[in-house]
Amino acid sequence: MSGRTQLMWDEAVTGYDFGPGHPMDPVRLALTRRLVDAFGLDREVEVVAAKAAGESTLRLVHREDYIGAVKAASAEPGAADQSYGLGTMDDPAFAGMHEVSSLIAGQSVGAAEAVWRGETPHAVNFAGGLHHAMPGGASGFCIYNDASLAIARLLELGAERVAYVDVDVHHGDGVQAAFWEDPRVLTISLHEHPRTLFPQTGWPEETGADSAEGSAVNVALPAGTGDAGWLRAFHSVVPELIADFRPQVLVTQHGADTHFEDPLAHLAVSLDAQRAVQVACHDLAHEHADGRWVALGGGGYAVVDVVPRSWTHLVAIAAHREVEPEAVIPEGWRQEVFARTRQLAPARMTDGRWPVEWTGWEAGYDPADRLDQAVLAARRAVFPLRGLLP
Repeated sequence: MSGRTQLMWDEAVTGYDFGPGHPMDPVRLALTRRLVDAFGLDREVEVVAAKAAGESTLRLVHREDYIGAVKAASAEPGAADQSYGLGTMDDPAFAGMHEVSSLIAGQSVGAAEAVWRGETPHAVNFAGGLHHAMPGGASGFCIYNDASLAIARLLELGAERVAYVDVDVHHGDGVQAAFWEDPRVLTISLHEHPRTLFPQTGWPEETGADSAEGSAVNVALPAGTGDAGWLRAFHSVVPELIADFRPQVLVTQHGADTHFEDPLAHLAVSLDAQRAVQVACHDLAHEHADGRWVALGGGGYAVVDVVPRSWTHLVAIAAHREVEPEAVIPEGWRQEVFARTRQLAPARMTDGRWPVEWTGWEAGYDPADRLDQAVLAARRAVFPLRGLLP
């Protein structure tokens, strides 16, 4: 494996903008990129601007009529076809929507190509992770599903086993749907329980089509789950499945909206726990996928306090230049935050919870504990289908 870690970035991705007041504020991307620079990580990675995904690439996942509807809405936002999920409150149409959505998708596809071809061991696209977009419709702030497109491209290039791990607070429904019938792709999603959060899918019983039983894994966590429970759930399910599946590439989605400050969800996870899972995903890629790792962003709506710090840690881990949790944030970045947002920026790269402690599944479980019930439901639904003990 040659080359430095690639950071996929084109300043134009900040044009993915649903307008004033929308939770998906593109300032979160700009501030992340500036914080990466503030820590000198831009000198530790190869910054690459991949080309936008063309229509033939988009059709690896998305229907032709839907792509046409996005193009039409992009040219004339006021005439967006809501039957495709466009022009809605979640996904308002805006001029240039097709172009910038294709550009974000292109960064994830480019990351997958570079990793598969051995040009880089790891590639990060924190503007990506738009995991709700369906083959025939927009959903949940997502127009094109870059994660699915990256995986589809890997399969097209000859990959026979791709594992996708999604730790966004919302279920990775679009990626699960795209590969529901494909046993070559193992999708694992840890998310807040569908009873209490959009998109109301991701039940443990969702395990894949008859042709791909056990290829979809869902850990539905109770609202209020904090660091110890979140890490316990991750380590009780993900490593064993990845070791069994032996992926050739690991694709991970790191939505930062599990955080206790996030305004759209109800988990209570710290930045420090998010960082711990990023480290774990990096380790899993090296242990089971020859180091091939494509890391994506995702949700995250605490756009100043959480998202830039979380994804800067992700870039640093991928670059093998970890930023210590206690590191002081450079003053220049904090001043830029105030100038852009009139908000006070955090002072350190930690929430003060490092090192995060959790208890492994091998120590036993409590059948009366809601977190353990969630883990056990996922294990019982999937593990036997894969020949593993629940």
